[in-house]
Amino acid sequence: MDIKQEISRLCHATEFKKRIVQFLHEICSIDTSPNSDVTGLGAREKQVFDLIEEELNDHSFTHARMNRKLISPNIEEHPAYSNPYYAFPDNPTNNLSAQDVYQDRCNLIYSVDHLQSEGGRNVALNAHVDVVKPFFSPELRGEYLHGRGSIDDKGNVAVIVGALAVLDALGRNDTTVLKNNITAMFVIDEETGGNGSLDLALDKDLKSRYDSILILECAGNNIYPANRGAVYFKCEAGFATNDGGQSGRKYSLAEAFVYAILEMEKEGESILEESDHPLFPHRPVQTCNGIIGPYGTHPSTTCDEVKFVLMNCDRPKGLAKILEKGLADYIKKYGDKTTIKDKTTGAMRLEKHFNYCNRGPDEIEITIYGIAGHSGALRQNDAAITKWAYILKALLDQKHKGKLDFLAELVEPSDPKSLVLEGSQGFLPTHSIKEVKQRMANAFDRGLRRYIAYTDLSLNKLNSEVTFDKLHNNAFACDPDSASMRSALKAGLQSGIIRNETPVVGWDVSCDARLFANEYPDMPVITAGVGDLIDAHGDAEKIYLPDLFDCIYFTTLFLLMETGSLS
Repeated sequence: MDIKQEISRLCHATEFKKRIVQFLHEICSIDTSPNSDVTGLGAREKQVFDLIEEELNDHSFTHARMNRKLISPNIEEHPAYSNPYYAFPDNPTNNLSAQDVYQDRCNLIYSVDHLQSEGGRNVALNAHVDVVKPFFSPELRGEYLHGRGSIDDKGNVAVIVGALAVLDALGRNDTTVLKNNITAMFVIDEETGGNGSLDLALDKDLKSRYDSILILECAGNNIYPANRGAVYFKCEAGFATNDGGQSGRKYSLAEAFVYAILEMEKEGESILEESDHPLFPHRPVQTCNGIIGPYGTHPSTTCDEVKFVLMNCDRPKGLAKILEKGLADYIKKYGDKTTIKDKTTGAMRLEKHFNYCNRGPDEIEITIYGIAGHSGALRQNDAAITKWAYILKALLDQKHKGKLDFLAELVEPSDPKSLVLEGSQGFLPTHSIKEVKQRMANAFDRGLRRYIAYTDLSLNKLNSEVTFDKLHNNAFACDPDSASMRSALKAGLQSGIIRNETPVVGWDVSCDARLFANEYPDMPVITAGVGDLIDAHGDAEKIYLPDLFDCIYFTTLFLLMETGSLS
């Protein structure tokens, strides 16, 4: 029997596919997005683990065991620990302890033991069960399953479950004899910084079970030995006088943040130009502005709408021309998504860039539109906050020339006396995370100073702070020619997910892989998995099911090759 043909047959059998799709639909129906009700969140995480266990308990592996490992509060002492900000959204200074946030919350570990063989290695798999907001329920439409988490990352949870099911079937029909150990990790809190995987990476007893690890993420069925780094920033500013947030005020935080955003964009471009690494010739270094005031949902998700108002301003002659000038500057850098069709729907990815109307006798409301999506796919999506900065900058140019008179403000700001910008900055192994933090903080300060230079506002009347309390992921690069990477590439070629000419490069995104790579720098850490990054974090997240089953085929082959069970 040709084992590869048998694996392919098992992966694409009708009943198997039906069962995997049903399993994925069920786990995607459970909202595991982070929120302040950590007890309720933990209960929903356990619901997902119940469903995973239900699938894995059917297997006939002789030496297999399940372990719901509680998150250790000791992870709080590690530099890679991320403050679980979601637990106290209304009071970000209320730093609850890891003991408080992770009490009775756990990861799920499935361990399968076989006779040790020098011809292979012990291997671990990792996928996360948490998702980003906003949650929306799964829906099957043809060959796509739509729903939050369908690719990031519950689709890859299904890949692990499916690959283990295929291995079990191969053992039942005596097609192969498995060697060495397999450890499957299903983890929480990847999207908020990786504390679930951090707990497992620090577990030295668990580490004795594996010599390499495959992190399954929405990697487009590509195979990567390296990850880009990313750090989330939070920029806050407020007036120390009553000039902000009062009737007849002279100054505007929205206007100040335009210059800050553009300075941070410029600094990001400088970091991009300096980023020369052999595994990242494509230089995936992005500055993503995810949230400003009431607009946006996540630091690494491009915002899809910003509304602002020009106050004390009659509609000026040539307003449309000024807006188009700012838009043209943005399009020159980021492209025009109103001219690009969505490959699934056939419709244009963006209907229009902006709209404006009179809101009152002397107020003009302007709405900027974008496309929400993962920061790693910034160029494929459309960042409304960045576009807003370019367009408002064109208006401010006219204001400072004395040709327009207005005060700009966001519509319905959460607090007119202060404003918060959140986003993420990507970087490569060429830069340290400490340097990136400092440069972005300095850029924000420069932008505020530029605004102050246009006004009579003194520097000490504008308070500001830049913090990096959320996700802070180092970049890493493993050996692209390690034995484990060669096994992964061979499995990729034989399963058909990659071709001979596919270059070996680093991934454009940061994920939990860096926690294992930083803790064990000599260990092969590989990122692969199903799902197009452009669909992650967006309001149309979906998985193409044929790609899912191809990834199960790849993962099964990789496990057999890595453990020495298949030459």
